Amino acid sequence: MDFPELLAIANQERQSQKAIRIRCCVAAGCLSSNSLVVKERLEIAVTEAGLVDCVKVSGVGCMRLCCQGPLVQVDDSTQSEGVGILYKAVTPDHAPAIVSTLQSLAAPESPYLQQADLRHPFFTQQQAIVLENSGIIDPERIESYIAAEGYHALHHVLREMSSNQVINEIMRSGLRGRGGAGYPTGLKWATVAKAMSPQGEALRTANHKFVVCNADEGDPGAFMDRSILESDPHRVLEGMAIAAYAIGASQGYIYIRAEYPLAIQRLQIAIHQAQKLGLLGSRVFDSPFDFRIDLRMGAGAYVCGEETALMASIEGKRGIPSPRPPYPAERGLWGFPTLINNVETFANVPPIIRKGADWYASIGTEKSKGTKVFALAGKIRNTGLIEVPMGTTIRQIVEEMGGGVSAGGVAKAVQTGGPSGGCIPASAFDTPVDYESLTQLGSIMGSGGMIVMDQSTRMVDVAHYFMEFCRDESCGKCIPCRVGTVQLYQLLSKIREGKATPADLDLLEELCDMVKYTSLCGLGQSAPNPVLSTLRYFRNEYEALMMNSNES
Repeated sequence: MDFPELLAIANQERQSQKAIRIRCCVAAGCLSSNSLVVKERLEIAVTEAGLVDCVKVSGVGCMRLCCQGPLVQVDDSTQSEGVGILYKAVTPDHAPAIVSTLQSLAAPESPYLQQADLRHPFFTQQQAIVLENSGIIDPERIESYIAAEGYHALHHVLREMSSNQVINEIMRSGLRGRGGAGYPTGLKWATVAKAMSPQGEALRTANHKFVVCNADEGDPGAFMDRSILESDPHRVLEGMAIAAYAIGASQGYIYIRAEYPLAIQRLQIAIHQAQKLGLLGSRVFDSPFDFRIDLRMGAGAYVCGEETALMASIEGKRGIPSPRPPYPAERGLWGFPTLINNVETFANVPPIIRKGADWYASIGTEKSKGTKVFALAGKIRNTGLIEVPMGTTIRQIVEEMGGGVSAGGVAKAVQTGGPSGGCIPASAFDTPVDYESLTQLGSIMGSGGMIVMDQSTRMVDVAHYFMEFCRDESCGKCIPCRVGTVQLYQLLSKIREGKATPADLDLLEELCDMVKYTSLCGLGQSAPNPVLSTLRYFRNEYEALMMNSNES
């Protein structure tokens, strides 16, 4: 494969496009609502209407407004406005009504077929970088990705950039790891690139370093990484290949939980397609660069999202954490330097290379560059996938994009960061979403889960739920986490039942500090966060339960 061949594939794909395109979401959320049958019925309706020569029905990835699926969008290139129509809650019976209006893009005369307003802030306030192809390309056709400038960035780095130049470009972009900690991505890449062998010798061959994509998304309510892999798998493969070239690696692994069968299937298809075209494997783009990617499926242990546990699982061992240092960048898989980034981090790499570090650094805030993908869920009208510039306020996300709390309720709090995060009260909704601001509020960015709660939510129940989760998911290796999470859960149960005293509340806080500062890995260290944040902002709810106990 050379660049002219890549361009030829892209041109052929673009020329094959028809005047009217019907995009039907076939990501997991819409598939669960029968979207595959909707797509099949649309194809039949197009054929019966004699429109095969000018209309193409395509299955695409996540179209973001997940609460209204199945979603179908009609785009007509012959219309001067260039704006399509997005239909929501589409059923197979709606297919003839949609097809009957293709010539004019007028609203069909069907009281049961609903349109989504593409001018709503849910859509207009998003800025797609990671999700730029999501809902647009066919995730199971490499030609569709190539036509959207796919693998152009990989060719550029292999032909025109040194590994140091690639690392410097990522560093200048300001990209930080999207897995939760926010560590500077370029700095991590530079550390692995300079790493020495276990014997202390410089590593001059690519055979002794690894690139790992952490796709073990386990936070309750989070579906960002899953949606990216289902919608645009080649983007992640390309990002990993660029990283491998930068650090000097020839082998990559994607560690993904087995509960994501559709993402696994599409990754397998994508890897096979890329290998067939010479975009993975030996001599990529006829260069000296070799890179292979294999999948490793996890059994669903939440702790395997921690990088040392993840590596142990890849090696075929029990997935439990190990003390750090040494860090994976120094001694990772099988003792060799290993670069670990999550799905969203790798998905940011190709557009940074294509458009430049300065472009990316111009988006977001001073210390948090670019955009962030969130899974917006909970007691809110518009649940789904959003991508917003860093610095967007929580209020903009909840009230404007999310449409506010459903059923006339009032927003009480937002929980970010999953079991490792915290609960942010409505009084702090004007806070910009960036790494530092969320940390100051007692929460974290996390991988991108954002759960909205209304006034009916009892915050002690929230803390109890997440502590139960952490208790069950603890690997049990270290005593503070193994025993501490059980004790915290029991104390929270006592408070919920109205049997606690003020002394129990003091004990709860002391125990939170002990677990936070003495646990081995991130699971135990962050497990107290939901408790501490609800105590910080909703202490009155804890005290009210104890007063009830004293009165009785």
